[in-house]
Amino acid sequence: RSKTQVDKIMSAIFDFSSLLTVILLLICSCTYLRELRPVLFDGGKTLEPGQRILPREGLSSFCWKLSRIGERLSPYIAVSCVLMSLHVLFGK
Repeated sequence: RSKTQVDKIMSAIFDFSSLLTVILLLICSCTYLRELRPVLFDGGKTLEPGQRILPREGLSSFCWKLSRIGERLSPYIAVSCVLMSLHVLFGK
């Protein structure tokens, strides 16, 4: 491979618009999965009043945080998805 081929392959990793696209897809996917199956991220346990909430750890914690962002900022996420789709379709 020539140096220009390697540069083109590696530039997708560090491309800012690609990073934003992946983050938006993760937020939308996690929000959808949490709405579809809340047990996946919440642990499926209902707590009695006064009980301590169990800590979230690992991948489920990361997905839970992304789904919370998608829930609370849904109008902004929706506008960002539309703008990113227009950028991908017509900007690149």
